[in-house]
Amino acid sequence: MNRNLFFIFLTFTPLSWAYLNLYLSLAEVQKLLGLEAELYYVRDGNINNYALNFVVPVPAKMNSLQFTWQSLADQPLVYSIDIDSSNSPTLLPPKLNITSTGSVPTHLQTFSVTLSCSGTAAGEVNVTITLNITISHTNVTTLTFRRKKICTKVEMHSNNHVFIDTLPTDSNSANIFYIAIASAVVLVVVLSTVVTMYYMKNKKTGGSTECNSGPTTTFLTAIPRDTVITSYGSFRRMPSYSLTTDERSKNLQKRISELTVQRCRICLSSVILEGTFARVYQGSYTNEEGIDEPVIIKTVTDHASQIQISLLLQEGMSMYSLNHKNILSVLRVSIEDHTAPFLLYPYHNYSNLKIFLQKCKLSAEGVSHTLTTQEVVDMALQVIQAMQYLHKKHLLHKDLAARNCVVDAKLKVQVADNALSRDLFPSDYHCLGDNENRPIKWLAIESLIQKTFSTSSDVWSFGVLLWELTTLAQQPYIEVDPFEMAAYLKDGYRLAQPINCPDELFAVMAYCWAMSAEERPTFTQLQICLQDFYTQLTRYV
Repeated sequence: MNRNLFFIFLTFTPLSWAYLNLYLSLAEVQKLLGLEAELYYVRDGNINNYALNFVVPVPAKMNSLQFTWQSLADQPLVYSIDIDSSNSPTLLPPKLNITSTGSVPTHLQTFSVTLSCSGTAAGEVNVTITLNITISHTNVTTLTFRRKKICTKVEMHSNNHVFIDTLPTDSNSANIFYIAIASAVVLVVVLSTVVTMYYMKNKKTGGSTECNSGPTTTFLTAIPRDTVITSYGSFRRMPSYSLTTDERSKNLQKRISELTVQRCRICLSSVILEGTFARVYQGSYTNEEGIDEPVIIKTVTDHASQIQISLLLQEGMSMYSLNHKNILSVLRVSIEDHTAPFLLYPYHNYSNLKIFLQKCKLSAEGVSHTLTTQEVVDMALQVIQAMQYLHKKHLLHKDLAARNCVVDAKLKVQVADNALSRDLFPSDYHCLGDNENRPIKWLAIESLIQKTFSTSSDVWSFGVLLWELTTLAQQPYIEVDPFEMAAYLKDGYRLAQPINCPDELFAVMAYCWAMSAEERPTFTQLQICLQDFYTQLTRYV
């Protein structure tokens, strides 16, 4: 099979007759972008303005920036460097490991800029690094590097546990839980889109150019193992994926085609959840009317396997086209060659239910109020309504848990799919030697042993979810080894009644965990029972 290679042309501004190389090393780019490539700001005296104009975020765990440079001129290149950061208690004064003035070395040298957070406050600090290169008495070239340093607040509690606070909710990066390379990934997506368009253009295809705005530029120079080939494939090794041709996959492909949108209509703004290969972004999507809608985007990293990508699509589309106020279903899908698929969900300032509950437990200041029994029951009733609708559509959830629900500031709950949950919440899933990660401690006994699922097995999982609500997302059966769960349940053991949990509420959980599926209540019966209990609670308010 012939492979078409195409070259990447860089947009540069010449640095007069002086020659200079200034770039980010392979290791530095890997930390920021996750790519095996070097990022050139100046190459052989040519300035990459596109690279300089990009504001690179610096994750909280990265405390230093590394730049590599070398003078290629016949005479010394005098430099002066200055660092400016906004006056904020969040960041300590930046430090250089080189002098503020001097000459660019003629050999390769790496210098660093230390950006250390104070730990006393959380936020983002804009850092500007200005480098002046003197070419002659009348020619001084200024290079400006812009960084956005992310800092978290470190609080020491009386029990000596450290609690890492997230960014303030009123900032532009609200809801960033594990931000690392948010805007940098935006750049990666833009680069992949632009380069793909350039390739399509060179092949003179008749495809649509509606989203092709501006010239094709990139500033990533590949580092192949043997020879230098500036081809897209040499540094952008995205996994290839395809669905099998069985009937189930054909139906999935049909669903995806109905929701597919162009990648250029999607804008990523920040990472809100991240795992080993999974990433969840907050961003926006330009709809057919040209209006930007806030969305959540689920996707995977470059090193995700084909199986992981297929699972993302299959699980993400499991609740396709459902329309219920308490169900969060996929809104749009974006799939393009050589890039990871994007699954878009409507976003209305909600957060993951499990993380929300854990924050209630860890920091009462992190939420507007402490959850009451009445609110817990109301949230449970919302989940029940979602499950009733799901079962009415002849669909089973099979992974009902707090991690697969979202909640907003008004405690409106929506049940979501389980796409990426195995990677985002790895402690909730276990493999019992069958090469399959399953939510062992949320599964009904027949699902655990025989891998059979029904509406009754969803009821069992709802009982565990109700237990999560009352314990603020404690781990169920934390003292039980996953391999012992089947025997533990067979012997009649169940989760204990949580502290401050009313007897009426715990009785509902116990009914859900009946050994026989036929003996468990239906969601309609659960709704009647909990609605009656909710009415009793409101009488005392």
